[in-house]
Amino acid sequence: MSETTHDGAVAMSAPPASDEGLSPAQRAQKYGLAQSGARPSLPDYVRQLWQRRHFISAFASAKLTAQYSQAKLGQVWQVATPLLNALVYYLIFGLLIGTRKGIPDFVPFLVTGVFIFTFTQSSVMAGTRAISGSLGLVRALHFPRACLPVSFCLMQLQQLLFSMGVLVLILLGFGQMPTWSWLLVFPALTLQFVFNTGLAMVMARLGSKTPDLAQLMPFIMRTWMYASGVMFSIDLILKGKHVPHFVEVLLNGNPAAVYIDLMRFALIDSFTHKQLPPHVWAFAGGWALLMGVVGFVYFWKAEERYGRG
Repeated sequence: MSETTHDGAVAMSAPPASDEGLSPAQRAQKYGLAQSGARPSLPDYVRQLWQRRHFISAFASAKLTAQYSQAKLGQVWQVATPLLNALVYYLIFGLLIGTRKGIPDFVPFLVTGVFIFTFTQSSVMAGTRAISGSLGLVRALHFPRACLPVSFCLMQLQQLLFSMGVLVLILLGFGQMPTWSWLLVFPALTLQFVFNTGLAMVMARLGSKTPDLAQLMPFIMRTWMYASGVMFSIDLILKGKHVPHFVEVLLNGNPAAVYIDLMRFALIDSFTHKQLPPHVWAFAGGWALLMGVVGFVYFWKAEERYGRG
């Protein structure tokens, strides 16, 4: 407490007698003060996040539009990029290395794998930079920071849906007619989106403290892609090879491979249930639940530290 004397000097006065002996926390509680930027409880955090669902959707759409605003072909690159990747993988793996042997409908097999893995890859890469690349927004406005990784994953989902239109044309062009199994695309994509979002939240927290992680992630994601059967059949590669059983379990239980297999099963007639790992839907749901919950809680735990220091 301070007051100004008649000669302009500032003199300190003692706090009211009623405040004497109170700790700072008790004094704050007495006057209804709250810590700035304090982490809310988990239920409150979920409620705040839901209240900003319209912001999340609008932010994702705006980022998607701005991503290709400087390119002459604009949003055509949303589809052209994974298609070009698929073409390169077809030339190298399908023709030169010969991984197409023994795989009927190899082009739909390959393109589906590329598109679905790209969804996970792009979500993780965007999540890694979600906080470190948006520090101006984080420091200027008060909002649940989880809005950012969720928005980036929603942006990648929107981009995938654009690509799915081209994927359908490719499937039709190679003789894959729509069947009831195509409806399995919706639960499979929903589970993959939850998994991607949880993983993106983990990477967003790690990336907020270690920006160099964004430089390392392309190498990690490339290794993950090679282990996920994007360009080849895991079953055919392992056939006749004496590999430890746990390696086979790890490869088949790999979440990226699980979601790719589900999409291939839904869209490609020649990819039957015999090629799916045992309990594949349980794996898909378990990965989504585990990563969704763990990623969200892990990100929330550091809520008050984002954008500081």
